[in-house]
Amino acid sequence: MRQLMLGNKALARGLYEAGCCVVSSYPGTPSTEVTEEAAKYDEIYCEWAPNEKVAMEVAFGASLAGKRSFCGMKHVGLNVAADPLYTCSYTGVNAGMVICVADDAGMHSSQNEQDSRHHAIASKVPMLEPSDSSEAYRFAKLAFEISERFDTPVIIKMCTRVAHSQSVVETGGRVVPETIPYEKNIAKYVMMPGNAIRRHPVVEERMRKLVEYAETSELNCVEMGDTAFGIVTSSTSYQYVKEVFGGKASVLKLGMVNPLPEKLILDFAAKVQRLVVVEELDPIIENHCRRLGLEVTGKDVLPIEGEFSQNLIAKKLGQAVPEGRKLDEAIPGRPPVMCAGCPHRGLFYTLAKNKCTVLGDIGCYTLGAVAPLSAMEMTLCMGASISATHGFNKALGAEGERRTVAVIGDSTFMHSGMTGLANIAYNQSNSTVVILDNSITGMTGHQQNPTTGYDIKGDPAGKIDLEALCRAMGFSRVVVVDPYDLAECDRVVKEELAAAEPSVIISRRPCALLKYVKRNPPLKVEKDKCVGCKSCMRLGCPAISIRDGKAVIDTTLCVGCGVCQQMCKFDALQDG
Repeated sequence: MRQLMLGNKALARGLYEAGCCVVSSYPGTPSTEVTEEAAKYDEIYCEWAPNEKVAMEVAFGASLAGKRSFCGMKHVGLNVAADPLYTCSYTGVNAGMVICVADDAGMHSSQNEQDSRHHAIASKVPMLEPSDSSEAYRFAKLAFEISERFDTPVIIKMCTRVAHSQSVVETGGRVVPETIPYEKNIAKYVMMPGNAIRRHPVVEERMRKLVEYAETSELNCVEMGDTAFGIVTSSTSYQYVKEVFGGKASVLKLGMVNPLPEKLILDFAAKVQRLVVVEELDPIIENHCRRLGLEVTGKDVLPIEGEFSQNLIAKKLGQAVPEGRKLDEAIPGRPPVMCAGCPHRGLFYTLAKNKCTVLGDIGCYTLGAVAPLSAMEMTLCMGASISATHGFNKALGAEGERRTVAVIGDSTFMHSGMTGLANIAYNQSNSTVVILDNSITGMTGHQQNPTTGYDIKGDPAGKIDLEALCRAMGFSRVVVVDPYDLAECDRVVKEELAAAEPSVIISRRPCALLKYVKRNPPLKVEKDKCVGCKSCMRLGCPAISIRDGKAVIDTTLCVGCGVCQQMCKFDALQDG
C-alpha cells in the first residue's frame, strides 16, 4: 500500500512490520512521533520512560529476553543513554535492538547542535542514516536484521528535516520472528572487567566485518552522472544535492555512516575528476576520505554549523542560485513566548519581582528567560538547575541562598532532577527548588510522565506523588502554590528563601492547552479606567497589547486566568 508519511511515522511503520515487540523512549523533538506512532499499534508494547538511559536499558532487557526492541530519543538524549550504549556494544544483543536518535541541525528546539555520529564511532555501533521516509521505513526493518546478524545494537540517525518531512512509502504486513530463547551466558552479559576485556576483541572483529558489509550493502549506492563532479553525501544533504545537481554530478549516497566503506569510496573517487563531500555538521565522511588518501572538497567551502539548504549548496559549489522573492515590507519579529494563560508566567513574574537569581532547566518554561520577564539566567541540560543551584550556593553561602532558586518542570524533575535534589538533601545546601508541575510534558507536545497518572495511551497508570517523594528525600519544607495567585506566590517565595533549611515549592496548575482544562471567558478592558501604565505588559502575555495608549485583550487568546487583573492597580481589567 502506497502512503504519504512523515519520516518518523514511516520509521514506526518499519518497526511494526519488522515484528518489534517492545518500545521504550523519552520524548524529545524531533524524535517524539516515532514512539507516538508506534503506540498506535496494539501489537507493540510502548511506554514513556522517565529518561533515555532507562529507555535504552528497557530495550536491552527486552532484547535479552528474545524480543525485538526499540528506544528513541533526540541527540542530547543519547548523551544521557551513553552509559548503557557503550557497554551493550560489548555485550551484544539476543534479539534485534534498534536505537533511533534524531539530530537537530539548526537547533530548532535544542540547546546544542551536536553530531550523533560521534557516539556511533566511539561506541563502535553501526549507524544507518535514511534520507527520506521510504528509507526510514526500510532502514528500520533492515536495522533489526543487521542487529541480529552482527550481534549488536544498531542506531538509526534521523534529523529534523527527514523526521518531519513527508514522502511516499510502500508498506507491507507485519512479520514477527520467533522469540529467540534467552540463555544464561555470564561471559557475554556480565560486564565486569574480566569478561569485558574478552569482549573488546569481539567488538573490533565485528567492526571489521561491518566494514566488509558496508562495501556491498544496499544501504550505500552509487548514482553515476557527469564524472567531472563526484559527491559523497548522506541523509537530507543527499536530497539537497539531487535538487541542485540532478544528473549533472555523480553521487555516492551513504546510508550506513558507521562504519564507512573504504573500497567503495576509493572506487567511486577513481571514476570522477573532483571529489566533494556534502554533510551537515562535522566532517566525519570528509575526514574518512582524507584518511584514505583522497583529495576532497568539503568544510573548506561548506559550513560546519547549521542546516544546509539547496541554495546554500548551490552557492558554495558554484552552481546557479535561483532568485527568490521577498516581501516589500519587513515582517515584525515573532520571538517565542509562553502561551496565554501559561501557569508558569505568574511564578516567573514573582521570581523576577523579587530579583531572584533563577537557574533553569529544559522545557517550555525555559521561555521564562525571554523579555519582558527575563527571569531565568541559566539553562544547561536536563536536571542541571537543581545541581547547579546547590553548587552556586555552596560557592557563595548565605549570599547566594537568600536569592537563588532552581526551576524545573515535573517531567524534567522525573528525568534527571531527583538525583540533584538528593544531593541537596545529602550535602546540605540551603537551596530552594521550584518544581513547575503543569501535569504534562509540555514542550514536546503533551506526553504523559510518571507524575500524571496516565500511560502513553492515556490509560490509568502508576502516579508518583511529588510532595511525598520530596519529603521522603529529606525535605521537611514542601509547599504547593497556585501560580495564578500572585500574592500567595510572593509570600511563599519570600518565606522559603528566608528559611534556614532547604525547601521545595511545587507550583501546580495544569497546562492551559490541555483539553480538559476549562477556560474562563476572556477578560475585557474598561478603557475609561485604563491609564496606559503598561503594568500588565510586564507579564509578556501574548493576549495583551497596547493600542492608542490603552490595553487591548485579544479574545481569541485570553483564557481568563486573571493574573493580569492582579497587577492592575486601576481595576481596568474586568471579567468577561
